[in-house]
Amino acid sequence: MENLTQAIQGVPLNHYILLSIIVFAIGVVGVLIRRNAIVIFMSVELMLNAVNLLLIAFSVHHNDPSGQVFVFFIMALAAAEVAIGLAIIVMIYRNINSTDVNILNKLKW
Repeated sequence: MENLTQAIQGVPLNHYILLSIIVFAIGVVGVLIRRNAIVIFMSVELMLNAVNLLLIAFSVHHNDPSGQVFVFFIMALAAAEVAIGLAIIVMIYRNINSTDVNILNKLKW
């Protein structure tokens, strides 16, 4: 555990922030541009992982383990989201034979 902490502290905090911004931006672009429901869910997962990376980096930088505890809660939330989201996608695919979100106009009034 000590070696991991030293390795994380060896990289400047700015690099973690920059990497998180890039990963989060890729996730946002994926949510806004793509129309496939599976790709949208993967983009949301990318955004959650970018936040997790920042929480871990700041937690190690400030020697405060509370950020790492938040990461465990976010990972549990992400696992539940994936399970429910994939079940919804499978049911939509069974009904309309597509995962394109533009076709999903049956839920409109």
